[in-house]
Amino acid sequence: MALDHAILVSLTERAASGYDLARRFDASIGYFWPASHQQIYRVLARMQEAGWVESTVQEQDGRPDKKTYAITGAGRDELDRWAAQPSGREAIRSDFAVKLRGFRDRDAILRDTRARRADHVDRLAAYEASEARFYPDPASLEGQDLGAWLALRGGISTERRGIEWCDEILTALEGRGSR
Repeated sequence: MALDHAILVSLTERAASGYDLARRFDASIGYFWPASHQQIYRVLARMQEAGWVESTVQEQDGRPDKKTYAITGAGRDELDRWAAQPSGREAIRSDFAVKLRGFRDRDAILRDTRARRADHVDRLAAYEASEARFYPDPASLEGQDLGAWLALRGGISTERRGIEWCDEILTALEGRGSR
């Protein structure tokens, strides 16, 4: 997948400025497809050249004009083409797993594991709050709303499993001396 497709998905929900897209990424899509604000703006320009998005300029008093992007018919066609293709297996890269494999510094691994566990707990809480707020009745969901909820459920499962893995590591290491 390219960032282009993540942006197209976001724009199917509603038109947005580059700034608004970056904020959306920070709050949702960015959890599984991160992008910097600069990347988003570069890709929007490329997508506009390709005809996948169009922009309108809104004049603002005392501030620079605001450019709002919307998906075009060609953008929807591209999104449909891409969505119909099978997804490849995603590569997982983890510095942490390599550090575990090398096991050079037990205390550093313990510190890192505790910090990772805390991050998983925080993200799980954010995901669960989002689920409660936006999807109080999952049985009634359809279409894009169902897809968004299922993606969120994947994030919830991932964070729960991350906590379990950290707990497994801590259990295995905390009772042992430095080896």
